[in-house]
Amino acid sequence: MASQQLKDQLVKHIDEALAMEQSVLRMLDGMISSTDDEEIRSELRHHKLETEQHAERLEKRLAAHDASPSTVREMTGLMNALMKGVLDRVRNEKAGRNARDGYATEHLEIASYQLLERVAQRAGDEETAEVARQNRKDEEAMAKKIEANWDTFAELSLQEAGVPA
Repeated sequence: MASQQLKDQLVKHIDEALAMEQSVLRMLDGMISSTDDEEIRSELRHHKLETEQHAERLEKRLAAHDASPSTVREMTGLMNALMKGVLDRVRNEKAGRNARDGYATEHLEIASYQLLERVAQRAGDEETAEVARQNRKDEEAMAKKIEANWDTFAELSLQEAGVPA
């Protein structure tokens, strides 16, 4: 692959990761507003701060490549987050479903950062590879927090559905 083609692919992957983080920020807003458990809400707020840092790091990497975020990707992420926000407000069993959706999203982010790191390394962009590693570390930690609390999420989900646990 020619040098410019590799750079173009790297920029595309950075842009996609940024759009993903922007979508996650909107998803976290919905999860925070629909979560009744204060401990879970606190974890979500903390992860929102991390996610904002992830987006800032990615924006800086785009700027380092003289690129800007793709409007199409941003709009797609916005539409997906808005649709999830509407669903979150009307569905029962928010705790369990939020946990399920969050867990799946964390693993999507982890996979995206694994790929971004490797593309960045092939492009000789160690700074972007390091951003991918930093961001992935936070995503892995959040996935582990969710994983450690499945019993809590199941209990809350049953309570929300009016089912005695």
